[in-house]
Amino acid sequence: MMEKLMALYRKYEEIIVYLIVGVLNTLVSWGAWFLLAYTIMDAQVVWQNVFLSIVSWVVGVVFGYFMNRKYVFKSTESNMRKEFLQFAGGRVSTWVLDAVMMVLLVNILHVNEGFSKIFVAVLVMIGNYLISKLFVFKKDAQKLEAGEEVETEERG
Repeated sequence: MMEKLMALYRKYEEIIVYLIVGVLNTLVSWGAWFLLAYTIMDAQVVWQNVFLSIVSWVVGVVFGYFMNRKYVFKSTESNMRKEFLQFAGGRVSTWVLDAVMMVLLVNILHVNEGFSKIFVAVLVMIGNYLISKLFVFKKDAQKLEAGEEVETEERG
């Protein structure tokens, strides 16, 4: 039984770790929001509420980048600045997807807000994963196919 579980884990390791990192990322992002909201900011003041949302998002993106780089996609890209900007750009695009889909579902199609948020969150999670896997944290084989130079390292 344990061998079967380990085989499943190895087969789906990237997705499993991605989901775990996603939960941690949510906790860190929300933690930043709550820490600021209940210490030095007031979410009832509009500009402070917007500021809290921005800080929470930025903290989530920064934390998410490093966790995804190290634990999910195990990136060895030397140009971290480029990689981070691609990661953040992907997150901006799925944030736009989130906003557009929520307006479409809730305000135009009149779908229940709670159901809509869960459905859109799943779409955003899938979108973030695909963007990260296909465009940000490309594996060496994908880089070779794209004609990019790949640094190789000796393994002993």
